[in-house]
Amino acid sequence: MSEGRSEDASKSVPRPLERNISTLMDRRAREMDRAGLPERVAARVSDFLGSMWSLAMHAAVFGTWILANVGWIPLVPQWDPTFVVLGMVASVEAIFLTTFVLINQNRLSRIDEERSELALHIALLSERQTSKLVEISAGLAKRLDVALPDEVETLAEDPEPEAVLDEIRRQRPSSL
Repeated sequence: MSEGRSEDASKSVPRPLERNISTLMDRRAREMDRAGLPERVAARVSDFLGSMWSLAMHAAVFGTWILANVGWIPLVPQWDPTFVVLGMVASVEAIFLTTFVLINQNRLSRIDEERSELALHIALLSERQTSKLVEISAGLAKRLDVALPDEVETLAEDPEPEAVLDEIRRQRPSSL
């Protein structure tokens, strides 16, 4: 093993892919470090809310509350027999939990939008490079008097992203 790579990783993940994964993980850590305190708190709360621990905690607290207030737990007095307080607590908790989840979702949406834009940029750049390679190959084939399929001319054309988006919108069912 060298340079911190695990033996399993060196066998299953090519080095460039391992580097890309490491870069992405570093980027995620930097994004979280750059997030403000409210966003970091919302992320932690949302992470907890999406866990089995949260479900178990809520089941225990609300279950105990209900069992105590229907009189099924001996020696524990009923403090909310009509469950009005439980309903209020649950409602207030839902307001705060929803807010935490929405704050976290907004942060994740911004990150996802940036990544989507990067992916689109890379795809367009790759398409342009591929078109140029096809154009060069077609020029070489022509010079060497090699017959090419008809679609080579189309493949050598640079796609216009706006035209592609317009065509997608035109063909998309109106219900979307």
